[in-house]
Amino acid sequence: MGAARLLFIFVDGLGLGPADPGLNPLARARTPALGGLLGGAPLCLGAKAAPGVVLAAAATSMGVPGMPQSATGQTALLTGVNAARLEGRHVNAYPTAALKRALAERGLFRAAVAGGRAAVYLNAFRPESLQRVAAGTYRATAFTVAALAAGLRLMGIDDVRAGRALYHDLTCASLAREGLDVPEFAPAEAGQIAARQAAAFDLTVFEHFVTDFYGHAGDMAACVAGVEALDAFLGGVVAGLREAAGAGDAAGAGDAARGPGDVTVLVTSDHGNIEDNRTAMHTENPVPVLAFGPRSGLFAGVREITDIAPAVAAAIGVPFFAPPGATGGG
Repeated sequence: MGAARLLFIFVDGLGLGPADPGLNPLARARTPALGGLLGGAPLCLGAKAAPGVVLAAAATSMGVPGMPQSATGQTALLTGVNAARLEGRHVNAYPTAALKRALAERGLFRAAVAGGRAAVYLNAFRPESLQRVAAGTYRATAFTVAALAAGLRLMGIDDVRAGRALYHDLTCASLAREGLDVPEFAPAEAGQIAARQAAAFDLTVFEHFVTDFYGHAGDMAACVAGVEALDAFLGGVVAGLREAAGAGDAAGAGDAARGPGDVTVLVTSDHGNIEDNRTAMHTENPVPVLAFGPRSGLFAGVREITDIAPAVAAAIGVPFFAPPGATGGG
């Protein structure tokens, strides 16, 4: 089987917790899109994937004591490097110099570009953020560091207006509240935009991190609303990909090997948080590795977050930058 395009949906702070609606917003929320992928079950510990869907549980500790954190977790997702062992600790929020080097040398965006594949970072940035990036004063997350290191263009508000990019909140409501002239999307509409981009690029990456904010705030109602918005987004992705695949079929054989129907979707995270409303901190729960599409089977063997980057590289058909002496979590 040849390489597929891949849509990588990163959801910050999304762990697999018990199916207890009293403590887990994922068990309380209405999630028809996830239910369709999981035989009607919520995205919780013990859920079983529907036929053709993969659900694995990835450990996040990387064999290093302490609570998993964003900078090391995201670096591990994007590079396969045991970032916590590289640093000797779990690093929160923004990558250190050593993590930035790993992202620049071995990040998935760079692997895609080096392998001749077209990659896009779907997140849009405010004008002032792009100005700080140009000035070298912007504090970037691991995903942004990896995108810039691969030479990708960061997208802005004009790209949102043109339907090429999404703001991290899915709907652009936070930008509209600030007075910016942007369209406001329903989460399902945002999912359809992501699907269209995924049908046009070999690697499409979207970073959704408000789930981690909701988890830290500890407001069950807000967490449930956030989970339901994410579910509606995923429903839009599924519908958009089906529509694109149908259009590709109707167009005839043409370029069948690279048609819209060859998109694999991956949903995963860096650490737990939102799935346990008893704490406003991160958790040590495993994170989901939810995949569907033609190359989803590549993710069935994932056991740790360091296993994800090699599987993504295989899915899009590029060599993986094997990190010498730095992989593995045990």
